[in-house]
Amino acid sequence: MKKFDLTKLVRSNVAVLKPYSSARDEFKTQGKEMIFLDANENPNDNGLNRYPDPQQGEVKAKLSELKGLPEKNILLGNGSDEVLDLVFRAFCEPGNDNIITLPPTYGMYKVLADINNIENKEVLLNEDFEPDVPKILNAADENTRIIFLCSPNNPSGNSFDEDKISSILDTFNGLVVIDEAYIDFSENESWVQKLEFFPNLIVTQTFSKAFGLAGIRLGMLFASEEIITVLNKIKPPYNVNQQTQDQALKRLSDSKEVKRQISDIVNEKNYLLEQLLQVDFVSKIYPSDANFLLLKVDDANRRYDDFINKGIVLRNRSTQPLCENCLRITVGTKKENAQLIKAFKDLDNE
Repeated sequence: MKKFDLTKLVRSNVAVLKPYSSARDEFKTQGKEMIFLDANENPNDNGLNRYPDPQQGEVKAKLSELKGLPEKNILLGNGSDEVLDLVFRAFCEPGNDNIITLPPTYGMYKVLADINNIENKEVLLNEDFEPDVPKILNAADENTRIIFLCSPNNPSGNSFDEDKISSILDTFNGLVVIDEAYIDFSENESWVQKLEFFPNLIVTQTFSKAFGLAGIRLGMLFASEEIITVLNKIKPPYNVNQQTQDQALKRLSDSKEVKRQISDIVNEKNYLLEQLLQVDFVSKIYPSDANFLLLKVDDANRRYDDFINKGIVLRNRSTQPLCENCLRITVGTKKENAQLIKAFKDLDNE
């Protein structure tokens, strides 16, 4: 890749923007008891009467230790959707620029493009659910700002070939966002470990999957200090609330339990795969590095309704490219998976 210049991608209004300076940005605690009369808060202590740390310092310190990455390379947001939206707002000029996505993929990229009035160029994955690198690079033009790669991919579950991703990073002179929402279930190394080699790389992860904290809405973004600095200029001052920060810290301090749950989910996925391959109306199960399986069945609409009638909710992905008659199944608990397998076999015998 020719020399990457981030300043050419930053929107002109963002480049000159002076970010809002909150009371908690202006004063950092000095390790002693202080009387805070600077932020117009209710002074009566109830545990939540104070504004949260706008930079989530304690959470970032824990993540820095876990990921082996400096805090200056970390941005946190109200779910991955917020940090992705910040990328759009910082680097894509509405009504002018475009992005590239690779269907079938996470649908929020397209929604965010529409919200921000950014053209979304779609380049389908190939039949193995892998990026078609020549087509992707050919689709890029002078106004293409971002290429989105979801790996492990949703809804297919596979991780993209590392050489294909490297080729895109090396050749495309814009930003490449790798969405790693499901990386903890994969044996592949995270691209977070390669940030220093690719100045145009952004990696997003989430507390919603392996950490089991979908309800707190906390997303992570990892990138160069230069990219993080731009995004910090436009993020809301208190975008991650105190209860979310507290719950994240609690979970990060219990890594043994997180790893145990990941191991259980992977083992259950493998057991599901073994059992569902025996079902006649299941014609294919795609390889998965995630906490779900994508199955091709005889009639996805019919089977979706069949499972609803048995009290089991699956995801019908038949409307997505390359996913005709496909159901996506999240790995549940041991008990839930046993009920799912029984339902499959009962339907198979009808």
